[in-house]
Amino acid sequence: MLAAEVPTRETFANLPVWAIAFWYFLIFVSVCAFAWGVWRLARKYRAGRGPAEPDRPAERLARGARVVLSHSWIRRRDPLSGLGHLFVFYGFLVLFVGTAILMVQDDIAGPAGFEFFEGWFYQAYSLFLDVFGAILVAGLLLLAGRRWLVRPPRLDYRRVDGGPEDVRGRYVLGDRAFLGILFFLALTGFLQESFRIAETDPSFETWSPVGWAVGQAFIGIGFDGGAAELAHRINWWVHGLVALGFVSSIPFTKAVHMLAGPASVATRDDLAGRRLVELPPDAKPEEVGYQRITDFAPRHLLQLDACTKCGKCHEACPARASGYPLSPRDLILDLREVAEGSLGLRSRLGVEPRFDAAAPLVGNPIRPETLWSCMQCMACVEICPVGIEHVPIINQLRRGLVERGEMDSQLQQTLETIYTSGNSFGEAKRKRARWTKELGFEVKDARKEPCELLWFVGDFASLDPRNVRNTQALARILHHAGVDFGVLYDAEKSAGNDVRRVGEEGLYTSLAEENVKTIEGCEFGRILTSDPHSYNTLKNEYPELGAGWSAADVVHHSEFLLELLERGRIVPKRRLGYRVTYHDPCTLGRYNRVFEQPREVMRALGLELVEMPRNRDNSFCCGAGGGRIWMKELRDESAQRPSENRIDEAVALGDVRFFTVACPKDVTMYEDAIKTSGHAAEIELRELSELVLEALELDPVAVGAAPEP
Repeated sequence: MLAAEVPTRETFANLPVWAIAFWYFLIFVSVCAFAWGVWRLARKYRAGRGPAEPDRPAERLARGARVVLSHSWIRRRDPLSGLGHLFVFYGFLVLFVGTAILMVQDDIAGPAGFEFFEGWFYQAYSLFLDVFGAILVAGLLLLAGRRWLVRPPRLDYRRVDGGPEDVRGRYVLGDRAFLGILFFLALTGFLQESFRIAETDPSFETWSPVGWAVGQAFIGIGFDGGAAELAHRINWWVHGLVALGFVSSIPFTKAVHMLAGPASVATRDDLAGRRLVELPPDAKPEEVGYQRITDFAPRHLLQLDACTKCGKCHEACPARASGYPLSPRDLILDLREVAEGSLGLRSRLGVEPRFDAAAPLVGNPIRPETLWSCMQCMACVEICPVGIEHVPIINQLRRGLVERGEMDSQLQQTLETIYTSGNSFGEAKRKRARWTKELGFEVKDARKEPCELLWFVGDFASLDPRNVRNTQALARILHHAGVDFGVLYDAEKSAGNDVRRVGEEGLYTSLAEENVKTIEGCEFGRILTSDPHSYNTLKNEYPELGAGWSAADVVHHSEFLLELLERGRIVPKRRLGYRVTYHDPCTLGRYNRVFEQPREVMRALGLELVEMPRNRDNSFCCGAGGGRIWMKELRDESAQRPSENRIDEAVALGDVRFFTVACPKDVTMYEDAIKTSGHAAEIELRELSELVLEALELDPVAVGAAPEP
């Protein structure tokens, strides 16, 4: 027994020299296997197209460390599982650090004659590891109970697209093995401590509260002395071998997310989805988009391995919820199967891949319908705890389809219409500013006169009859406020945001370059738009084409209306007092973080705002984005359309008079959904500008003089 007055313990107590040497040999083998696996992963990622090294490495490393250590992305919208993962993460991390401290003592400090693993340090060490070992076990039990007792639907691996389920059983086994091994390591770690205490019964081991309690229980039943010593020795090898096996397996199993997850968080594009990657000017047809797995950017190959199958993207996806054959999780897992079979360990071992790496990904195994179901709403990217860029990946896959002409006939016709007329309605360009003729005042032609505000109106706001009312309301508000604004008249073309998001990069570039050239020929201060889709591309993508303005120079009308209210340039004459709810447009909210400004405008008008359960960054898509408004239905007809689902959510709030929106496409989608969902007698739609105009009590045609700023 060790002297009680010197709290410490030996790492290799009762082990002969040959056993210690053999142990170090096993460590070497385990580390080599781990290192080889990491090298294989790095080689797989570098096989992708484009640079493998991220820009701003220090900044990205800091971001990754902040997110991983705080668990801020994991805890979102599911605090219980976030807490469980937090317990597992920090429990495992502290135990790993504790093992590293032993290594330093045994292999560096000890041979150098410096003993620090004793006294108060050993006691604090013992207490710390016991507490965090218990936290690890608590976290594992919480996660296991949630997965196999509560069984939330998002953890069900059944596909939504009718594809093969042949590998889903392997995923379940992987989940069970991962949790089981961690639990086994924690359990045998506590047993190791308990057997040692039962064998020697040192008084200072009260600083190991869990091990002490179990050890005293063993002594109480007579399991001490030689019996405890034998159990200690057997358990030492069992625990050690499983631990080394776990370490060596990390790059090859579900545990790979321990490496790929933080790396994915660190390398994620800060503007993912908001700004898509440009095509190289000399790209050949076979190089457009992601047509084969080797076309993927290295960071996207990395993200495939980062996926933990948590199902948060699956749960958040409006396409999946509305009966479309798309689950972002399933898409990523299918792509991972292709990557692993053709670039990963299976290919290295000569295992025949499930999918031919040389064949196009679409159809092998990705179905075209899966890609066309995406609304590019960014709900999946927003909620992913490991930073996977589902939307840009889908967009790149769509580009390959468009390049080969494999698309919905209705979509193809719309793209041709935009190409010939400059708008998705096929209207003559002279009709684009027809809405200005009913205002009772002249609207400047920004091409001919300088203006404070260049108003980029957009297709729906210019040409759709219901949206024209909102556009005219906004124009009257601006005129009443004395705002110096102008429009591009017949020179404006579709901004191309949705054209780009269906994968038609060439048409987008043509539209964008013409718009940039027209706008650059104008003299203005800022750009205004009421269309969030135009807002996104003007703000985040046009500057890449040489536009002379910055993101800060582009303002959505909800932001500008709030400015006018705060500066006293418009003053409501009465408080409206209506009970309303507000829908956050995906491209305004999730894409560009404009959440509070529309709400502040409504509060200034005296409206009682009642939030729907899904709001702000958790808003539910109307179903129009990503070009879906131009395509035929792909969903299960027994399921609700996304817009109808949303109206049901609003009506369930109770006595809400108006469903309020700040996007022309939302006006179109929800006006129709109110009728088709059978709620026309219960709720009405209002665009933000209509409510402001009503609060100002302006004559619908003639407007008075503006108040002094």
